[in-house]
Amino acid sequence: MTPGKQPRQRKQPQRTCIGCRQVKPKRELVRIVRTPAGEVLLDPTGKAAGRGAYVCKRKACLLTALEHNRLEHALEISLTPEQRTLLASAAEAMGDE
Repeated sequence: MTPGKQPRQRKQPQRTCIGCRQVKPKRELVRIVRTPAGEVLLDPTGKAAGRGAYVCKRKACLLTALEHNRLEHALEISLTPEQRTLLASAAEAMGDE
């Protein structure tokens, strides 16, 4: 490194929560993915293959995304009642930060 130069800062990837529409760092959000097989899962690593959507780690954001069909629109899929139940139970497990 040459004298007088500072190390370059890496940019933090930003994503928009589909529940509250706030832009936040990717690491503060939870990814929900539609796999190529058509399954809808929570993706805690953020690296699963498939189409993804991001929500805050708050119960209200995931429930809002489900109620207003934002999740279906973002994932380009119609959620089955079983998938809705699975995501609603995951929302109940989330805290109200």
